[in-house]
Amino acid sequence: MEIFIKVLQLIMALSLLVFVHELGHYFTARRFGIRVEKFYLFFDAWGFRFFRFRIGDTEFGLGWIPFGGYCKIAGMIDESMDTEAMKQPPRPWEYRSKPAWQRLTVIVGGVFMNLVAAIVIYIGISWHWGDEYIDNSDIRWGYTFNDLGREIGFRDGDRIVSFDGEPVTGSWSGVYGDMLIGQVREVGVLRDGSPVTVTIPGERMVEMLDSPGFMTPRMPFVAAEIAPGSGAEEAGMMPGDSLVALNGRAMIFFDQYVAAVGAMTGQTAAVTVIRDSVGATVRRVLNVEVSAEGKMGVGPESAAAMWFPVRTREYTLAQAIPAGFRRAGAEIGSYWRQLKLIVSPGTEAYKSVGSLITIGSIFPGTWNWLHFWTVTAFLSIILAIMNILPIPALDGGHALFLLWEVATGRRPSDKFLERATMVGLMLLMALMVLAFWNDIYRFFIK
Repeated sequence: MEIFIKVLQLIMALSLLVFVHELGHYFTARRFGIRVEKFYLFFDAWGFRFFRFRIGDTEFGLGWIPFGGYCKIAGMIDESMDTEAMKQPPRPWEYRSKPAWQRLTVIVGGVFMNLVAAIVIYIGISWHWGDEYIDNSDIRWGYTFNDLGREIGFRDGDRIVSFDGEPVTGSWSGVYGDMLIGQVREVGVLRDGSPVTVTIPGERMVEMLDSPGFMTPRMPFVAAEIAPGSGAEEAGMMPGDSLVALNGRAMIFFDQYVAAVGAMTGQTAAVTVIRDSVGATVRRVLNVEVSAEGKMGVGPESAAAMWFPVRTREYTLAQAIPAGFRRAGAEIGSYWRQLKLIVSPGTEAYKSVGSLITIGSIFPGTWNWLHFWTVTAFLSIILAIMNILPIPALDGGHALFLLWEVATGRRPSDKFLERATMVGLMLLMALMVLAFWNDIYRFFIK
């Protein structure tokens, strides 16, 4: 059921964003008297479609492959590679017959609409939900780190306070991403109340790009799930129990138990728990058998909102409009920096490129409108930025050739545009293969 909900959200988001993108091309083309031959949501590969109808010169339809869509503009060399039509003399209602500035407007219309869509969604989110976040400064017990983090020099309980000398502000959920995107080299932390600087070697940044669970807020250990047949179940541990001591030694954090219990394979651990029972709080010592894998069979409650104050910033409609613009601008800057990391030599950030599997995994397994619209807005920004890249077959490639034409007064030949588009399509196919392989390795092999 969770996979179905994720796939449904993915299809809904991409359908909406592609529809908006193609509307940008459609409206600008019609504004300049350019004929649009086909406008399809989803792809009608091999001529199959659910339905179609015609309004004026345009055939509208719904294809059967539920990802993407397209707008076929007359007289334009695009991914359809309709070279036969280009052999005919230019007609006044074709794209190729129009001035360069009009053709450029048509090309960037899709990107413009995706940016507008993202801004509108962020305005709606700000107005309806406001901003709910847990500030990094409120993570009072610091963070826990995985093996890579500890190898670099972090310690469980470190409170992150600065990046390269600049104070860290805002939500804790953005701290790790800011560290990666900014390629931070010196992280200032408070360790047991004393300032410490952790230096991140450049080569370790590559490993951090593919290190899930690098850092999480440190929280007290409250039992959430008890594995059937485990030592915890047999000892009588229950969901909601707060673990406060191990073998008589005070211990409240989950990461402490992972380390201590992991060294007690096959032994019995005396775990002290605090439990709410019939309006009273009771303290019990449970003798838990530790498995050969060094586990008790109890999972922690991981909701940060249990332990840290959730801040809410509310907006009126008038306040939500500039807030939406600011958020869209911040997300554009953030994604652009991520993109530069991917193409930077030595970072190996290309390993983080993902296909539809990665995109689908971003959506939650349960329906949440706030999360859906937040992801959809970010995907709209990704679609805009990716399309404006100067790669033939993408909008940015067409725009590049048009700018060349405006600057030099010379239009590239149709044969050159056909070959450039073919090269661009091959590059895009290679990128898709890379993304799909990364996902297969990430989700099914690694």
